[in-house]
Amino acid sequence: MATAHHRKKEPDKVRRSLIERTAKLALDQGPAAITIQAVAEAAGVTKGGLLHHFSSKQALIEAVFDDLLKQFSDEIDRFMADDPEPIGRFTRAYVRAAFADHKLGTRSPWAALSATTIFDPAMRKQWSNWLDARLEVHSATDNSPRLEIVRLAADGVWMADLMGQGRPVTRDLSHLEPQLLALASEK
Repeated sequence: MATAHHRKKEPDKVRRSLIERTAKLALDQGPAAITIQAVAEAAGVTKGGLLHHFSSKQALIEAVFDDLLKQFSDEIDRFMADDPEPIGRFTRAYVRAAFADHKLGTRSPWAALSATTIFDPAMRKQWSNWLDARLEVHSATDNSPRLEIVRLAADGVWMADLMGQGRPVTRDLSHLEPQLLALASEK
């Protein structure tokens, strides 16, 4: 224990590790595998160390979800940066990001937490707040019924993926991406 007092404290690194290990546990074993003990062991910290960074399992899961939303936002921003047409840019990026996730299937970091998102009021609120904020920022370019239909269709692909998890044959929905992008490009 004497080395613990001499070890350099790196709280950001520990926090990052806890988030990553939680996401990996959920991906590899499902959300039920997320326990304080399992995450602490996977990250090489004590339960007390984990609880120093996250006050509860729920707080940890919400942090993982926040991290996934940030990754999704970053991916959307990358797609938007490559799209020269302003009208519908956010919607096209949203579709591209959703289909990039679709192509990962059960390897997607979202796959394990998707069902939790549906049933957990706090996570639904996080998602709604994120989407509302993004739509507000892009309201001048992406505020039309047609573009909303395109985004809802992309959400439908996400939902179809969720409902199809565990089926021996997954439906190929990739042919929908070019059609949704075309709808989001119409003037």
